[in-house]
Formats: sequence, structure tokens, C-alpha cells
Amino acid sequence: MASKILLVTGDAAESLEVFYPYQRLREEGYQVDIAAPTKKRLQFVVHDFVDGYDTYTEKPGYTWPADLALADVDPADYVALVIPGGRAPEYLRNDPEVQRIARHFFDGDKPVAQICHGPLITAAAGLLDGRRTSAYPALAPDIKAAGAEFVEGEAVVDGVVVSARAWPDHPAWLRAFIEVLRTKAPLN
Repeated sequence: MASKILLVTGDAAESLEVFYPYQRLREEGYQVDIAAPTKKRLQFVVHDFVDGYDTYTEKPGYTWPADLALADVDPADYVALVIPGGRAPEYLRNDPEVQRIARHFFDGDKPVAQICHGPLITAAAGLLDGRRTSAYPALAPDIKAAGAEFVEGEAVVDGVVVSARAWPDHPAWLRAFIEVLRTKAPLN
């Protein structure tokens, strides 16, 4: 059986930030399970930048089924965790199941990849204190308030945690995460 990676997300997650790691990690040979608040078909979004706008725009994106509900996740079954961005982390961060799952990976020194608004989850779970992390640049105050050093970078590695700003950072972010996986969670 292939080593399993958990991807936690929900409605309004950024499509590219779900599908790129989902497909890239499967390509490496890992099984990737998607967990959401409930086992249902999720509606993702597309965030893009438009000239003249002060922030990004949001449009409907792809839909995709969650493999399991967060309450049904046994994090011990997984070698690593991926936390995509988009708006999903804004409401997921308050979910005690998401916090339980994230704590398991941090407490066990298991690889974690987080991008864009994903660090809102690890911040809410109290897991960023004393760490270095990247995130969507508008989250710099949130990262600092969580006790972490905000680093604006495309692949910030802090131990087994690999973070990035947003989907334009995918190549560097996943390259760095796969290096961590090969060391800490090689394929069975």
C-alpha cells in the first residue's frame, strides 16, 4: 500500500492550490486523501489578479469530492499533511477537528505543506509560535500575531514545514516539500 498524505480543505479553497499538490504528490506515488468538514462534493474557487484591482478576484472553480469527513480522519494513517489556501482556511481554522489533525502532524514532526491562507489553520491551532513561515502577504500581521516570523518566499522550509505565498510559487514549494518527504516520509 502506498504511503498516504492528507489534504485538508473545504468549499472556496483555491482550485490550483488543491489540484497541483494533489496531482503532483500522486505522480510521486503517494496516495492523497482529501478531507473536508463533511464528505461531499466541494466547490473550489479561482483567485486571480486583475489590473486596477487592489486585491485578487474570485470566480467559481472546479468541484471535487472529499474522500472523508474531518471527524473520520485518523491522522496516524498519514505520513504528511497539505493545507491549501483560498478562503476555506478562514472557516476551517475554527474547526476543532482540523486543529486536532494539524496538532498531530506538528507534534509528531511529520511533514506539513501550507500555502497562501493555509497558515491561518496552523496559527489558530497555536502551532506557529517560534517558527518561520510564508503565507499570502496580506497575512503577515496574522503570522506575526501567532508568534511566527513572516517570510515572503516561494518555498520557506522550517524543519519539516514547507510554506509558500500562493499558487505562482507551486514549482519551488512542491520541490522543497518533496525533498522533505523523501527524507522524513519516503514511499513504502
